[in-house]
Amino acid sequence: MFGGIHEVDWAALGHAYGPADDVPQMLYALASADPDDRETALDSMYGAVHHQGDVYDSTLACIPFLLELVANPAVQDRGGIVELLTSIGSIDLDDDELDPEDEEFEYAANYAMAASAVTAGADVFLALLDAEDRGLRLAAPLALATLHSDPGLVLTLLRERLGAEPDEEVRFACVEAGGRIALRHGRLAPEVVEWLLGLTRAPSAPGLRLAALAQLARCAPDALPADVVPGVTALLRELRAEPVTASPLAEPVPERPPAPTLLGRLREAHEADTVGRGTPWTADLLRTLHSGLGDRVDDRIALLVDQLCSPDWGQRIDAVRMSSGLLRTWRGAYSELVGLIGEQLADPEKRLADAAADTLGELFCLAAPAADALADRVAADPDAWVRHWQSGPPSLGAAVSALARAGDRRAVPVLARTLDLPEPPHDLGYALDHLGAAAAPLAPALRRRLGEIELDERLFDRAGPLLYGLTALRAAEAAPEVLRVLRGAPDYRREWVAESALRALTAFGPAAADAIPDLRALLRSVGVGSGFSASLAARTAGALWAVEGDAGAVLPVLCSALSEADPAGRRSAATALGALGPAGEKAAPALRELLGAGEPWTRVDAAIALWRVTRDPGRAWPVLLSSWEQLPTTRAAIAQCLTELPVEGAERILREELHSVRRHNAIDGGYGSHDIFTDEKLLALCRRALTRERPRA
Repeated sequence: MFGGIHEVDWAALGHAYGPADDVPQMLYALASADPDDRETALDSMYGAVHHQGDVYDSTLACIPFLLELVANPAVQDRGGIVELLTSIGSIDLDDDELDPEDEEFEYAANYAMAASAVTAGADVFLALLDAEDRGLRLAAPLALATLHSDPGLVLTLLRERLGAEPDEEVRFACVEAGGRIALRHGRLAPEVVEWLLGLTRAPSAPGLRLAALAQLARCAPDALPADVVPGVTALLRELRAEPVTASPLAEPVPERPPAPTLLGRLREAHEADTVGRGTPWTADLLRTLHSGLGDRVDDRIALLVDQLCSPDWGQRIDAVRMSSGLLRTWRGAYSELVGLIGEQLADPEKRLADAAADTLGELFCLAAPAADALADRVAADPDAWVRHWQSGPPSLGAAVSALARAGDRRAVPVLARTLDLPEPPHDLGYALDHLGAAAAPLAPALRRRLGEIELDERLFDRAGPLLYGLTALRAAEAAPEVLRVLRGAPDYRREWVAESALRALTAFGPAAADAIPDLRALLRSVGVGSGFSASLAARTAGALWAVEGDAGAVLPVLCSALSEADPAGRRSAATALGALGPAGEKAAPALRELLGAGEPWTRVDAAIALWRVTRDPGRAWPVLLSSWEQLPTTRAAIAQCLTELPVEGAERILREELHSVRRHNAIDGGYGSHDIFTDEKLLALCRRALTRERPRA
């Protein structure tokens, strides 16, 4: 084994962390008799040679040796190597040809060569379908469906194996591989669909029927039966007909050192999540089904409602997590679903209650149907009001944060108590945005805490949330404490501290008139050549305008910032000019210049500012309309503008947005903590803009 490995000039090859001269040792360790050595080696392969899915020249050089390891029956844990090869060889390139001069060409060429090399050796996976090693039988179906050059043969073998395979999860792997073939090879899709439809009628095999329905949803959703939701809920009832397994976490679990590798930690996390569950594999099948159902929101809600009513805590925790994905991606009528998620907060299974609190924390105002349940959870568990971490400052507990984000005033007394702690939660101030006037009683405590903070290098981390909270409350009585921070900020992160303080003073407006001398002095010190950023200069000017209202004092600084190279400075200046309204009209020529800026957000901010200072949408609206259609994340800012400055022709895009089922900021494979909040804000702004009187022609 490993013939020719020393003939490769590994040092001349590279991986994610530099020269690949350490790769031979990884390959040797994959064949080690020591399981820890094998796991460490596989972890290193993913971490360096196939880092985040990348394919390097060293990755290509490894492929023959990895195939050799898979073919050797003396090597243990070969299933992990099969999965690695499947990942290396499964990158699908777009049909568009890449220019050899393009900087992405080398990477694309590597992916193509990797797919070709693994496919050329994919016959090695055929013998693994009936291997004694369960790990090999689990990994082989997807490897063959993804990589083998004869998908018709693979489909035949999968169907044969399904009839002989005793292990339920391996059977599911065969069904999943069939779905992969249908997606990759359209000519075989009708045969796969017919096979899957037959499996949905398999007697005495609810798991297999569920797996087949999941793959139908994935590769042929139109072939799903009309009654798919009642059918799936009936299958789930069959699967939970056995006595419910008690939660193993009712008893203390002995602590053990965490695994030293990322793969080991992922394995341990999976084991901890599935322990005590009778059919943990239903989660993967249902996730696939939900993904396939896509925008059939009502069907997905009905399915999740049934899952959340299950006596099986495992099915309920899966439902909570899947609800999170649905709510983040699609708009719908979620009151019943959210209410049921709230009911899970009282469950004795801690994992379920914690998952429910985390999910509700993402919903903001949409969590209102669960507000009573959140308030009950908060009242019942004061020890959970604050989360303490091994490193870093404490933070608000999930249920308290969710209650505050929902705008429920019952969070206010709890937040007040946490403000009295020696070290209050670092994110407390950020929760006040959503409580409005109900949080006003917290202003004195926030002011006191801000006044007690040492003006040292920790100032930004400690003062930032307090300043944010005072900004949200517009607590102008705290201006002396804010000025103390502004005056005494140390050099370390000074601009960050100053910008937070300036936001607060801007929010206080004329009520912070005592700040005018400080703001004028700061404005003189942060001009061109001062070493400070254009963004700080623009924010200082914006604060001075908000407090004093003297356009002549701030316009020169803002116009100068518009011409700076720093996009952040230009954007801050444009935002400040928009606040001036017609008083900033002298900046209109410079704003018009920025309508052609390369950075899209600069164009949007400049267009909004131009519209506000001129009260004329003529030059601004085409830019905003283009950004609305091409860069969805700009829509909330544009819709806010449309609530103030209506324009002929905006009604179409506003109504289209309100009729869209998919959230404007939903992306596949990722999300932000405020995605739902931002999207719901956009919808509210669209409705408000549509209720304004239409401008006369």
